[in-house]
Amino acid sequence: MKLEQILDKLGSIEKNSFIKIIDTIISNHPKHHKEIDKILSTSDKGLKSVDNQNIARIFSLTTDEFQEHVKSEFQEITSQLDILIDIIIRDGNCIMKQDWFSRLYEKEIKHIKSRIKGLNADFENDKSELSASRKRDYRVYKACLKTAYQNDLDNNRDAKITSDELSIMLTLSRQLGLSQEEVKLINYSIVPIKKMDIQEVIKGLKSIGVIFYSNKENTIYVADEMVRLLRKVREKEVAEKFYRRTLKILREPVINHIAREHNIDRKLSHAQKIEEIIKEGVSFTNLLSETIYKNENTLTEKKKTLNELCEKGLNIPNLKGGTLEDKISSLITHFENIERDEKVGISLDGFDKLLTELNQSLPKLNQQIKDQFELQDEFVLKADYLLDYNIKPRDILDLIVKKDLSKFIKDNGIKERGDDILNILEHYKDVENLYLENYENVAFRNLNALKENGITVKESELGLKFEELTKTIFSGLGLHVDDELKNKLNTKKDMMDILINLGNDEIIIVECKTSKERGYNKFSSVSRQLKSYQNVALKNNLRIVKILLVAPEFSDDFVTDCEMDTEMNLSLITASTLLKIYEAFKTSKHSEFPHVLFRDIVINEERILKALRK
Repeated sequence: MKLEQILDKLGSIEKNSFIKIIDTIISNHPKHHKEIDKILSTSDKGLKSVDNQNIARIFSLTTDEFQEHVKSEFQEITSQLDILIDIIIRDGNCIMKQDWFSRLYEKEIKHIKSRIKGLNADFENDKSELSASRKRDYRVYKACLKTAYQNDLDNNRDAKITSDELSIMLTLSRQLGLSQEEVKLINYSIVPIKKMDIQEVIKGLKSIGVIFYSNKENTIYVADEMVRLLRKVREKEVAEKFYRRTLKILREPVINHIAREHNIDRKLSHAQKIEEIIKEGVSFTNLLSETIYKNENTLTEKKKTLNELCEKGLNIPNLKGGTLEDKISSLITHFENIERDEKVGISLDGFDKLLTELNQSLPKLNQQIKDQFELQDEFVLKADYLLDYNIKPRDILDLIVKKDLSKFIKDNGIKERGDDILNILEHYKDVENLYLENYENVAFRNLNALKENGITVKESELGLKFEELTKTIFSGLGLHVDDELKNKLNTKKDMMDILINLGNDEIIIVECKTSKERGYNKFSSVSRQLKSYQNVALKNNLRIVKILLVAPEFSDDFVTDCEMDTEMNLSLITASTLLKIYEAFKTSKHSEFPHVLFRDIVINEERILKALRK
């Protein structure tokens, strides 16, 4: 769930810790302080009176500083912050009831204690499967950590790992090729792990601003933006779902080699080994730069292997980058962009239909998804529910074994030749709703974004498509889009885009403008056009209640010119605002949108959304 959505759900007291941290960062003149000051200049009471949308914007401008703030908390070695962050950044754990979080925390402590026993036994057992070189790596790291920790005790101070010592330990763990789980086990074999009271755990996480806690709902919320930040703190380059997607296309001998390197039980099934590798926190970069290749592979051969892996396995053609490191970085960026994108690849209706038919064909899938993502609800195969957890159609399909995918494809008459997952996604695309979900991309004439989201369209068709989609939205708002009356009024010279008939000879005129450039800035030409439509309507004895101009965004100069115009009752509305109003209207009590809410020069999204939620 996005930060803005979570903030909308909470009261001021529940947001307080997070706001205080952002406030402290701002007071220390962060890197983007000029942009932040510009946002804050609209508020005379500081950050607390800024709306939630702008708080989310300010957080995005302070992520580097916030990341450093979280990192500094790791100096307290007994904080268990590594354990807690690893729980809350797992796919599916961004929304949790308190008792569910308590269970996951208890389960994690038991798991770590059990693994520590096993690791200690492997140290002492000459016949253990741990190689002599791996035992040496563990001993080196353990000895260095013990020295760093006991330095303070020897000097009669509280045991603490300083930021300098921490950076040295992180460098050492990377050089020794230790996974995060291996580091965690060695850390807690030096500092005995103790189960803390869950209320204290929540209070601690809340105080450093990484979670929100709703007292009313007894629920923990971790914003999608915060999950990405915390993943960087833990040096996990990609989300688990993308790591899984990559591991699934590797050959079994490669997976066995990775398991052997990180002390993972080789008796586990192939799928179980993949899950254990993910849990181990094995570096994604190290995996793709070293581990998956044979020792004798040249750099050219490695690059060729990685290109094939991306093109044939992950369907990512033309991976950018000249060096191996650049190519891996491009892949990580690709996964980050997919995760940030709010689009789901198919329409929301298509996703719901896919889940319904998956449940019919594969009745065990609901439990499998529930277990995989550690979800609390009994029935989880619901599109809205899964999207709150940032779980998309591809993430579900990635978990289904080949045999079950084939059965589902046959059961539902889906094309069988080619890539199974891509064929399924294409089958459930639902183009009309997919276009609506990409309404803003159409407005900005962003062909690349449309293509990435599964829409192929000619640039010359985008203007007409934007008009059609705008019509669909106004019809969806319960307003009468009257093409018949519009066609009667239109002349060869004056052709308005959309006419909304309110009855009693009252109308709203809507004009649609697409623009590649940021900030629509052609007031003089568009005002002549709109005044012309106004004259046509007035000659036909129609009362114009409002003229609306819909565009991707408006420049400051355009807004100023609009404010100075005294001849038209004109309001400006951005494509993103109109789409949000449409989404909010669908769950409101209204059967027809109250058009009187269109009363600002630039339509105030926040005010209208609040009015619709009442």
